[in-house]
Amino acid sequence: MGHLYFVRHGQTVWNVENKICGATDIELTAHGHQQAIETGREIVKQGLQIDEILYSPLIRAADTARHISEITGIPAHAEPRLIEQCFGKYESTPRDGAQFREAKMHFADRYDGGESMLHLAQRIYNLLDDLRAASADKTYLLVAHNGISRVVQSYFTDMTNEEYANFGIKNCEIRRYDFPDTL
Repeated sequence: MGHLYFVRHGQTVWNVENKICGATDIELTAHGHQQAIETGREIVKQGLQIDEILYSPLIRAADTARHISEITGIPAHAEPRLIEQCFGKYESTPRDGAQFREAKMHFADRYDGGESMLHLAQRIYNLLDDLRAASADKTYLLVAHNGISRVVQSYFTDMTNEEYANFGIKNCEIRRYDFPDTL
């Protein structure tokens, strides 16, 4: 049975300000850079055997992956399917806004100029299916975003709509996911 690891990017200014980043290209804070460095050190400390880092091309994830790669020596490559969901009109608005919380429960809606949860799930599930097929040969670390973490979690565990909408992980948290033996 293969597995992969997932890390959310380091802290951004909009994370501190409780704003939705989405597909907006927001840089890491100094603390976010330090979190990424510490994550690389933690991967070395734990002796995690990872063959390749795949990361979102957005700067906050790319810089996080770069720091991890520099410390661990693991090669890193951009994976366009890992880009964060475009939240349309909600980007730069409060993460805990009532309208946004409600919108996250509507999986087919496109967030007025954004990407639907269904489209997001399709691209992430397709990526995970591809990695699952390759997992006998390689172990990957995905460096991406909180919205992507929701979809990854839903791929590996059953979730209600409410659990999905409320799910999130901390900046630079390391999660391991094991592929099941059967579909």
